[in-house]
Amino acid sequence: MTGRLADLNARIDTVHKLESVIKAMRGIAASRVQEAQASVTSVRTYAATIGHAIAEVLPLVPAPDDPRPNGPDHHGIIAFAAEQGFAGTFSDRVFESVIAETGPDTSLFVVGERGLTEAAERHLPVTWSTPMIAQPSQALGLVNRIGDAIFDRLAAGQLTRVSVIHALPGVAHHGEMAVKRLMPFDTSRFPQPQSQNIPDLTLPAADLLRDLIEEYVFAELAEAALLSFAAENEARMRAMIAAQDNTANTLAGMVATSRQLRQEEITEEIIELAMSSLAQT
Repeated sequence: MTGRLADLNARIDTVHKLESVIKAMRGIAASRVQEAQASVTSVRTYAATIGHAIAEVLPLVPAPDDPRPNGPDHHGIIAFAAEQGFAGTFSDRVFESVIAETGPDTSLFVVGERGLTEAAERHLPVTWSTPMIAQPSQALGLVNRIGDAIFDRLAAGQLTRVSVIHALPGVAHHGEMAVKRLMPFDTSRFPQPQSQNIPDLTLPAADLLRDLIEEYVFAELAEAALLSFAAENEARMRAMIAAQDNTANTLAGMVATSRQLRQEEITEEIIELAMSSLAQT
């Protein structure tokens, strides 16, 4: 009896420590969500500024006759998956969307170490991969790596179009995926400027437009990375809440058992004392 009670108390102590770890992970995930959302606001403000500049330059550049690529379609998909564990089915949902967009000639660019494992389990060939950010301040470096990989292949003719797939954070978007085309770049989304004044340029309009488009694509990639980062940490928060509930239920059952064993131990001690007293009389 004493041995069982000691073992159970040791297990209770271990579960208490696990509960502390779960609470800490939940708090860290919540903090990262808030940081990512604040960074998304800044990125969107920057993208809006670039978009306004594109709208100003567009009338100065002749529109291409046909923006659609000729020849075979080489589709590049950038998939933002999870970097760490304890995020539930986060990466599963990402790759369900990836498979829906995959065609006969698709190059898969995976962001996130857990994504690589998921792709391997689904037997999806990965053209290129990189770790996901661990904090919002790392988004710029990630976007530069992705941009280099994508634009080099576009310039070499290895890709004709590029899409990005990522999860969306927020209760309203729980489990929802965003699938967005990056290239060829859609200039029709930018309204014509109201002013008829021609801006003063220090670069040829076509060169300036190309640079602005590239900068806008980088902003879109940064937004996707931050939204995915926030969604992954929201998924981790939900997983930790479920784990915390399970731990609390397990702990309550173990404490009840411990009290019962302790009561039985006390009863046995009382009986032994009573029997000892009777034997002496």
